[in-house]
Amino acid sequence: MKQKLTSKEEMLMNIFWAHGSMFIRDLISYIPEPKPHYNTVATLVKFLEEKGFVEREPMANSFRYKVKITERQYRGSTVSDVVAHYYNNSYTSLVSQFVEEDKIDLEDLKAIIASIESKKS
Repeated sequence: MKQKLTSKEEMLMNIFWAHGSMFIRDLISYIPEPKPHYNTVATLVKFLEEKGFVEREPMANSFRYKVKITERQYRGSTVSDVVAHYYNNSYTSLVSQFVEEDKIDLEDLKAIIASIESKKS
């Protein structure tokens, strides 16, 4: 997945991820005030569909939209892009920076290692 979300698209996707499939009117109900116009939201959802994040299901004379990309998939892709761009594809360099900046401690690292080891066995 190479498509990135704008901040407004990401806000809508967060609503989809939290609440599941819905119609545009339902989506608007979750948006904080001031609420955008229906057509504005419909256009953003169209962009999400074109980017492959949602798909529409015909329902009577309308469409219900459902998620095609999970939040985990999107976050993983975003992290991978950051690691590729800023850390020369080295997750070790990324973790090293966290250690150097005291953002991760030894116990956290041990837990990560244990998780990796348990997946390999």
